[in-house]
Order: sequence, then C-alpha cells, then structure tokens
Amino acid sequence: MKRAAAMCALLLAGCMVGPDYRRPEVAVPAHYPEADPALAQAEAGVPKSWWQLYGDPELNELVDATLANNADIAQAVARVEEAQAILRETNATIIPELDLSANGGRQAFSNSVPTPRVVTGMGFTLSTNYEIDFWGRIRRSIESAQQSLLSSRYAHDVAELSLAAATAQTYFTLRALDALIAVTRESLKSFDASVNLTRRRAEGGVASDLDVRQAENQRQVARVQLADLVRQRAIALHQLQTLTARLDLAIPPGDLSHLPEPALPPAGVPSTLLERRPDVRQAEAALAAQNARIGVARAAMFPTISLTGDYGNQSTALSTLLASPGRVWSIGLGLALPLFDAGRRQAATELEEARTREAIGAYQKTVQSAFRDVQDALTNVRQNRDAQEDVRLRVESADAALRLAQRRYESGYSAFLEVLVAQRTLYDAQTGAVQNRQALMLATVDLMKALGGGWRPEDADSVSSAAASAPR
Repeated sequence: MKRAAAMCALLLAGCMVGPDYRRPEVAVPAHYPEADPALAQAEAGVPKSWWQLYGDPELNELVDATLANNADIAQAVARVEEAQAILRETNATIIPELDLSANGGRQAFSNSVPTPRVVTGMGFTLSTNYEIDFWGRIRRSIESAQQSLLSSRYAHDVAELSLAAATAQTYFTLRALDALIAVTRESLKSFDASVNLTRRRAEGGVASDLDVRQAENQRQVARVQLADLVRQRAIALHQLQTLTARLDLAIPPGDLSHLPEPALPPAGVPSTLLERRPDVRQAEAALAAQNARIGVARAAMFPTISLTGDYGNQSTALSTLLASPGRVWSIGLGLALPLFDAGRRQAATELEEARTREAIGAYQKTVQSAFRDVQDALTNVRQNRDAQEDVRLRVESADAALRLAQRRYESGYSAFLEVLVAQRTLYDAQTGAVQNRQALMLATVDLMKALGGGWRPEDADSVSSAAASAPR
C-alpha cells in the first residue's frame, strides 16, 4: 500500500501541462566587426566598478552617492522585495492550509412547559482544503514567480548601470564645460588685447574705426558664449545633484584633460558577452516567467482535484471538551470539472501564448539593440581616438597662424580682418579639441555600459558554457 501511494504521488508530481522554457535563437555575429586591435589596452579585463578606471576621486564619490541615494535605485530595490514577497506567497500555496475554528453556545427550548430545557454545546475543529497539483498549475505559478524575481533583480542591476553611466557622463560634460569656460576666458583676454590695440592704432590714425568695431563685436560674441557655457554648467550640476540626491552638491571648477583614458576591451571580444548584460538577462527572465503562465492558463482547463478534511471535538462542558468520546472528523475528495465557459479558459490560454510571443520579440530586440550599442560605442571610441592627433595639430596650426596674423597686422602688411579670422579659428580649434576629448570620454562610458558594466576575459568562457548548457 505504501509503495502504491508513493508511486501515485510521484506520478502526480510529474504531470505538468504547458511548454518548458527554451531560449529563443537570435542570430548575431560571433565577434564585433567594429572592434579595432588599436583599442586593446587591458588584457586583464574591466572591473565591475568601471568608473574607478578614470582615476578621479570626485567621480568615484559621485557614483557611490548615486548608487546609495538615488530614488530610482530605491524603487528598484522595492520592486525586488515585492517580487520576493510574491514568490513566498506562491510557494506557500503548495503546502496545505490549516484552519482552526471554535464555537460555543447555550440554548433554551420551551414547549409551554413549566421548566424549559437548556442545552449547552461547545467544540473546536481543525480543517484543511488542499488542491492536488495534478496538472502543475501551482508549480508553473512558482516557476513564473521565480523568474519574475530574477527579472526584478536584473532590473535593479540595469538601474544601477544606467545611473552610474549617467552620473559619469554628466560629470564629464561638466568638466568639459569647465574646460570650454577656461578656453573662452583665455580667448577673451586675446579679444580684449585686440580691442585695446585697435583703439590705440585708430587714435594714432593707423587703423580705422571699423577695425575697432569688429574687435569689439568679436569680444561681445565671446562674452555671450561664456554666459551660455556658465548656464550649461549650472544645468549639469543640477543634474548631478538630482542623480546623487545631494541637492546642495557643489563641484569646484576643474578640467577634463587631466583624466586618463579607461582601459578598453581587447579586440575580438566575443558577442556572447551580451548575455551577461543585465537588460538582456532581465528580458530573458521576463520571457521565462511569461512562458510559465501558459501552463497556469492551460491547467485551468483541466479538472481540479482537492482533498478536504476536518478533525475536532464537541462537548457539553469545557472540562470534557478534549475527551475522546467527543471527537468528530471527516475526509473527502473533491473534483471540479469545467463543462462550459463559453471559451473563456481557451481565450485566457491564447492570451498568454500571445503575450509569450510578444516577450520573445522583446527579448530578440533587446539582444539586437545590445549588439548595436556595442558596435556604436566601438565606432565612436575608435573615431574619436583617431581624431585626437589631428585635433592637436589643428590647435597648434591655428595658434601659429594667429601669431603670424598679429605680426602682419602690427607691421601694416595685412588688414585686421586676418587677425579676427585667426582668433576665431584658434578659438574654434581649442573648443573642438575639448569637444573631441569629451566625446571620447562619453564614448568610453557608453562602451562600458554596452558591455554590461565591466567584464573579465573568463566571462566570455563562462557565458559561452552557460549558453551551451541552456535549454534550446
């Protein structure tokens, strides 16, 4: 008898309706075509705290403050706790629920007799109602809750990665604005000198008032640009204040040029590293959770089998309530078979199947977008690195041209227009150098984010092994 019961229990436990999860195929190249051997700098990989590679204590403090205080992080943590509670609630459904009820009363009956009959009664009952998970509805529900919890944890990682990247990029933008403000102020000194020079020459009859007006106009243009740069820096600082939740944050002026370039992944980094990106993992976990809901919906189309039981005692006095003669018990087996629902359960199943196909599309799109993100970041890093030398030579050439134009003008060999053009050319070259440096720094942050926020060479092997063993 015991062996038969064990075999029956094993049979019941092994029956589950609904499809088992299999990872969808997404065709992506094995390696990134945009990878460049010139980018190989660090074979040791990139740490998870990738922002520390920039060697800026101010940046490290800002990112740490963001990860500790940002409201989006707090919301993501709350969503993880919510998913944990849902999983615990779902797990509890597989264990029979036990209820205790007690009652007591006193009644008097009178049939128009002098002495009425009084009856006292009291009792307690333990009852249970347990659904046998014959079709796997509860197990599929638990599977869905487990994957939903994973999805929420990966969503938390996505929030951390995105906010760390946003903080780093906003900080680099602020430092770039500091550099542009410094360049503009230095150029203003040159423009002031030109105004003073042209005024003296005009007073001596060597230059015209037109030269003076042109010099003054160029100086005013620079002053307007300086005011706008100061405004943009204030906006960037406000953004950092919001990201770090430190609304009184103050950052003294600095410079972008002293920051080192971070280590970059070696050429030929495999695209399988995409699978360790938190947004890709989140999309896959959400897909697996949705896939399990098909089984929940299909199980509702089959009979529901449940066991019920009651055990208790009844007595006319509290002192004899626990005595064995007053025991009452019952046990029962229930079967509920849906006969007609106008297609409601079938429609619910088709709804979950459609949602699963939608989740498959979302997962595939996430992988494809992730591959594109890495490609774009690699392109931007390579192009901006390649342009650095040209940008430097442009600044040197423009500086030499300005000195020559000033000497020619002071010697009377050329008009002041040449000086104005040379000043503007140098200013544009200097701002272009700062912007190139800013673009390179932002592109490296994009690359770190696209690769999932740091990686090690062994990650490629571990991800490849996991992908090979995952269900297909």
